[in-house]
Amino acid sequence: MAKLSPETLRERSDHILDAAGRCFARAGFHRTTMQDICREAEVSPGALYIYFNSKEALIAGICERERAEFASRFAEMPVGTDFMGALAALGRQFLEDPLHRRLLCVEVGIEATRNPKVGEIQKSVEGFIRSSFHDLFTKLKTEGRIAPVFDIDTVVEAFMTIADGMLWRRAVDENFKADVVLPPLLEAVAALLRPVADEAKS
Repeated sequence: MAKLSPETLRERSDHILDAAGRCFARAGFHRTTMQDICREAEVSPGALYIYFNSKEALIAGICERERAEFASRFAEMPVGTDFMGALAALGRQFLEDPLHRRLLCVEVGIEATRNPKVGEIQKSVEGFIRSSFHDLFTKLKTEGRIAPVFDIDTVVEAFMTIADGMLWRRAVDENFKADVVLPPLLEAVAALLRPVADEAKS
């Protein structure tokens, strides 16, 4: 059998992860079987197990892909000038994710409270996101671009709580209007960060 290229392996892995994500979002982690995922992905059990040997391994793959996607989006944020605008744009990107991806985030979060393996996976991804914002806010404070009342750890915790709440509502409320809710939430974030005007820094 010809050796598959890394690109082909990645494409097949992503195809299976996409199928698993749809199944988990639709039926939940426990009700979804590996056979369900095979049918959704249109692959044989043997082909599936080449890439992922358990549902936990699939969750790990999905979460790692989410971490990599966040890292890419975060790295592209134009925080050099209007960092509040950059945060708003990042938030809009995630709010525009398809419904099944938002439901999948909820499902993984719930399963993390029951399954230690999934819990460790989620903690790793959340820790990466948390440290990314911690580093950003620390840098902005050091540069005199924000003047938060609270310490950075507390600011990050509050920021994550706002983001989690927004993503939860977006997933469970079919009438949720992101374009209506995002502006006041950004005002709350601005109150936490307290951006410093250019003239105040000079």
